[in-house]
Amino acid sequence: MPKLKTHRGAAKRFKKTATGKLAMRKAYKSHILTKKSRKRKRKLRKGTYISPSDHKRIRSILPTI
Repeated sequence: MPKLKTHRGAAKRFKKTATGKLAMRKAYKSHILTKKSRKRKRKLRKGTYISPSDHKRIRSILPTI
């Protein structure tokens, strides 16, 4: 069986925490920020965790995690 390749796009976006959860940054913070409210932009600053139901899908494209 050949080696599994890591999906490089996903590798740049997700990281594993010390407790084993998968962390990521939130989307929609890169441009067109003038129409977004101050509260919405402030909430987008913080990262978030991937839901447990998506773990299997992410781990299949990231075999090293």
